[in-house]
Amino acid sequence: MFHKEGSKIIFISLVVFIVLLLGSSYVFTNPWILKPIQYVLLALFLLILQFFRNPVRTIEVNDYHIVAPVDGKVVVIEEVFEPEYFKDKRLQVSIFMSPINVHVTRYATSGKVKYSKYHPGKYLVAWHPKASTENERTTVVIENRIFGEIMYRQIAGALAKRIVNYAEEGMHVRQGHDAGFIKFGSRVDLYFPLGTDIKVSIGQKAVGNKTIIATK
Repeated sequence: MFHKEGSKIIFISLVVFIVLLLGSSYVFTNPWILKPIQYVLLALFLLILQFFRNPVRTIEVNDYHIVAPVDGKVVVIEEVFEPEYFKDKRLQVSIFMSPINVHVTRYATSGKVKYSKYHPGKYLVAWHPKASTENERTTVVIENRIFGEIMYRQIAGALAKRIVNYAEEGMHVRQGHDAGFIKFGSRVDLYFPLGTDIKVSIGQKAVGNKTIIATK
């Protein structure tokens, strides 16, 4: 199953793949040259397909759990000052997604969207310390009945050129449902109240809709 955000890119890639495949067959008659070219073209097309995959992951909604919004590696767990919305200290957990990870963003918790804003910006590598405040990003705050206000940021990386965010202020969202998509490399930051019980560790692999990030 593929995400709807990849439909146009997948179609264009398929057309380009077919044209290049037929063109290479016409230009190169030597199989020792033709076959490697065809394998490379096929590998590139498959890479695009896997990037936009959208595995179905059912979830039992639990307001006492904050689940991973994306697949990736936990790269940051630290106390920081959050200047945009809370303007106080928060506990930040960051998940870095490589190009081979699923890039669907899902709602980590249920609740009402209190804040949703897009910020244009740079395209520093996603693990750069300044990526959270200088890269292209969206900031979303969801008010959950147990945790209170939880923030997450979709952050573009060096390859990401478009962030898709479905959250709009006033919406009531459900844990596990699609919240958006980040195309080609990225990171998601989560911000919790100080003292939140974090259940992941640095270097741990997180799986969207499955890994529990925090509990009450």
